[in-house]
Amino acid sequence: MAQFIIYPVGVVKKKAEDTLIEIYQEYRDALLGLEGFSHIYVLFWFHENDTPHKRRTLLVHPRGDEDNPLMGVFGTHSPRRPNLIGLTRCRILMISGGTIKIDDIDAFDGTPVIDIKCYIPGAHPVPDVNVPAWV
Repeated sequence: MAQFIIYPVGVVKKKAEDTLIEIYQEYRDALLGLEGFSHIYVLFWFHENDTPHKRRTLLVHPRGDEDNPLMGVFGTHSPRRPNLIGLTRCRILMISGGTIKIDDIDAFDGTPVIDIKCYIPGAHPVPDVNVPAWV
């Protein structure tokens, strides 16, 4: 089985009312041009769930609600999964130096950011979307 090494490019910082992504110095050149976008996708590592037990979780009740049917983690947004990668679309409020101020993110203060991708609306339209009733 192949193994991969993922290096964080920054970290989530939550301070009072502000939610920031601080990009590490060696990756700051990658921010060039991002100021033209209003939104980004932020990929991050669910570091507080990184235990062998939690990585083996394959079935969950969506949203932690036991009234929802038991589902495989690939059919949910659960932070407990084999590879602890989270994804959130965020609105950029400001970029200054190596810091991106965003509206919000469903990650904790101190969460490692593993990548950022610009959001391009309509780039991958999906004409017919189905979701389960619990969504």
